[in-house]
Amino acid sequence: MYVSKMAGIGMTSQRARNRLVEKIRSMGITNEKILEVMRVTPRHYFLEEALASRAYDNTALPIGYGQTISQPYIVASMTQILCESGPMGRVLEIGSGCGYQTAVLAAFSEKVFAVERIQALVKRLRANLYELKVPNVKVKHSDGFNGWSEHAPFDAILVAAAPVGIPEKLLEQLAVGGRLVLPVGTGRSQELRLIKKSGTGFKEHVMDEVSFVPLLDGIE
Repeated sequence: MYVSKMAGIGMTSQRARNRLVEKIRSMGITNEKILEVMRVTPRHYFLEEALASRAYDNTALPIGYGQTISQPYIVASMTQILCESGPMGRVLEIGSGCGYQTAVLAAFSEKVFAVERIQALVKRLRANLYELKVPNVKVKHSDGFNGWSEHAPFDAILVAAAPVGIPEKLLEQLAVGGRLVLPVGTGRSQELRLIKKSGTGFKEHVMDEVSFVPLLDGIE
């Protein structure tokens, strides 16, 4: 748990973070621990200086390379879905970008395994997590469709980009009782889905309508 180490960082933005927390609370985030983590996580650290003034707007923002930092409500929502549906021991995150969702997940997990396909973002991700003293994350530059089989099975998998269909390798890397939350679809036609693995198969639930950048194969 790293929240205490981050609590004093970026206090000049604390009022803005407080307003953001109340906004996402009004949108249906009820887990108080998630709200507190969002309150102390300095989102402006993950953005270029030119966009820092918009860090606590409840919107996705560009981070370069055609990628975005997710809307805070969506970060909180996906985290809440996973936290309230099972254990958070070993967590795989696909499409880690600059590390904002990663840092939030790390507060609830024993270990986060973060995969990002763009080398420049991997460097930024590692630097951000080091700067914020988030100790329980392992980062890999790799194709997200492949997951991270060496560390499977995972209790939870979060995908922060939208494939057209659900990647089979990610399903294979879920532990029994594990959950996968991801957007599925193209363009504006995307659904946030929760897939739960039991001893007899998978159950799928549609949670929300969302808009994410596409999940691409290969690495850059």
